[in-house]
Amino acid sequence: MKKLFGTDGIRGVANEYPMTGEVAMALGRALAHVFYNGHKPHILIGKDTRLSGYMIENALAAGACSGGADVFLVGPMPTPGIAFLTGSMRAIAGVMISASHNPYQDNGIKVFDSEGFKLPDETERKIEQLVLNPNFDSFPVEDRIGRAKRIDDARGRYIEFIKSTFPKNLSLEDLHLVVDCAHGATYQIAPVIFEELGAQVTVLNDKPNGKNINHQCGAVHPQAMAQKVKDVGADLGIALDGDGDRVIFSDEHGNVIDGDAIMAICAEDMIQKGQLKDNTLVATVMSNQGLEEYIRMCGGKLIRTQVGDRYVVEAMRQNHYNFGGENSGHLVFLDHSRTGDGIVAALQVLRIMLERRSSLFKLVSRYKAFPQVLTGVKVKERRDLQGVSVVQDMIKTFEQTLGQEGRVLVRYSGTEPLVRVMIEGKNNQMIQKMALELSECIQLNLA
Repeated sequence: MKKLFGTDGIRGVANEYPMTGEVAMALGRALAHVFYNGHKPHILIGKDTRLSGYMIENALAAGACSGGADVFLVGPMPTPGIAFLTGSMRAIAGVMISASHNPYQDNGIKVFDSEGFKLPDETERKIEQLVLNPNFDSFPVEDRIGRAKRIDDARGRYIEFIKSTFPKNLSLEDLHLVVDCAHGATYQIAPVIFEELGAQVTVLNDKPNGKNINHQCGAVHPQAMAQKVKDVGADLGIALDGDGDRVIFSDEHGNVIDGDAIMAICAEDMIQKGQLKDNTLVATVMSNQGLEEYIRMCGGKLIRTQVGDRYVVEAMRQNHYNFGGENSGHLVFLDHSRTGDGIVAALQVLRIMLERRSSLFKLVSRYKAFPQVLTGVKVKERRDLQGVSVVQDMIKTFEQTLGQEGRVLVRYSGTEPLVRVMIEGKNNQMIQKMALELSECIQLNLA
């Protein structure tokens, strides 16, 4: 079992274990060692706009240089930008310093391989072993010590790549967009891309101060973005999260549109064009059952993975699928990007709107989600849920009651000390009552 890496890298409160300078420095050394391929390795490091990013960035760079790697520092950059640049600049690994949608007090470290993909569990375990039990015979000396270099044009490289994913025969010139940057890593990138493609852009939350990332804004809090769409009469709202790898939309009426609805319309479009490999969409266990029904109606099928966009991508790569995602807004178009990319996803939605000459409201109107209840119960320790018989008995009873018209999912959060409870069914009042009872049961027996 891994001790440092969770479902999306290492994450925690900045300057508390494991998100300390000491761990970051050890991680930098471990990366230089694990990814050494016979030549002096290059490791690319980016970050979002958190105050603690400076501390962790410098510690990581110092560790990597100590391990004999040269370091490319690109500063604030979306997570998918790091995935792209790692491959583009032929680095042996890329590192993104971000806690994604978490508040600024937290931070995290995500690692990508030389192709820009997140690491498999086996590689993460090797890295962990070196971080927790360093057994280096010696460190490089003299000219084998690495150096760090800032890359000034990294942002421009990523912007041009993103624009290349949008058809040249289309323009956004007749569209008014509201773009919420969450005071995060996309603040100097997303508005530029949409404006250069011709859109009128109303920008929200593009003034990071190190402490306001994700605060009542962005993909986790899209309500202000949706209201702004109504206030200014925009055609679409786009809310990115702090590191730009997820996106939530608003239609022209101010209705918030989640990742499941976007997967529905994008997969349908790809099925109709013969572009969805094996007519298969990859989603997680958290995606709504209504999505599964909709994809089946469109002539495709949906397969599920455990929670985490890395597991979605792993399933896609193993089976040669090319589209998948999460209802939280991680949308992975593998023909374009190696990981979830909020801006790429937004451009795909805009492409469909233009090609069909339709609003987002009309596009998603045929998709009907099952009523769903999501709750989180704070816990002090992660006991095996299967061993808590009273909780398991209640889950089985609810599953029998719902039958084929609903689901019960209980799991630990991969990034927070929470047990997450999700219940779906066609009777909203029933599932609300079930979720309350199950949460109380977990609270009584686990908290």
